[in-house]
Amino acid sequence: MPIHREPLLLLPGLVCDQTAWQQQIDALSDIAVCTCTDYGSLDSLPAMAEAVLRTAPERFSIAGHSMGGRVALEVYRLAPHRVARIALLNTGSSPLAAGAAGAEEARKRGELVALAQSQGMQAMLQQWLPPMIAPRHLTDLALVNSIIEMMSRKTTEIFAAQVRALLARPDATAVLDHIRCPALLLTGQEDGWSPPAQHAAMQAKIAGSTLVIVPGSGHMSMLERPAEVSAALRAWLYTC
Repeated sequence: MPIHREPLLLLPGLVCDQTAWQQQIDALSDIAVCTCTDYGSLDSLPAMAEAVLRTAPERFSIAGHSMGGRVALEVYRLAPHRVARIALLNTGSSPLAAGAAGAEEARKRGELVALAQSQGMQAMLQQWLPPMIAPRHLTDLALVNSIIEMMSRKTTEIFAAQVRALLARPDATAVLDHIRCPALLLTGQEDGWSPPAQHAAMQAKIAGSTLVIVPGSGHMSMLERPAEVSAALRAWLYTC
């Protein structure tokens, strides 16, 4: 159990920022000193992890969402002795698939980048965002608009750079086998991008880890179900 406020690094997903984590930052302020990472214009997950480590405390807990979860795994790969706990939210560990599946992912991501470059981030987000949240939340205009506003703060250049990073993502599956600190795997019950089965497979590779499936949530779990995500993170921070 924490006896002081622990350093907690929060890693956002693709074109997200601290807004994605703000409700958890507020909810955990009594037990954690939270810092949210900005990747700048970096276009490599290992480079993002190196940037995190350059400014991180000597020892810290780390939680990553989506692309940020992959960055968290790279941080662990580089400096496992510095990571007190790791939480992987709505994410994955596999590289770009070989063959037609990988080519199709690259094509779809390329189309989104082209749309953002030609019509702007908001036009791209109108197409990209709906499948990322649970269908019941599509009519929650406050939620939808807050996500669009957050993601629109990133430039098309940053979006393109982060897409390049994801398409070149390292295979982090072997990293899972080596994690020896308290680990949390969390995703939304309705996350079609990073589904529960994918997280169950990752959780099975990490000895002693915990799996939390959040009902009524899609890919943007911290914003869709903030109280449930904050509760899971609090329990994880109290894990010895």
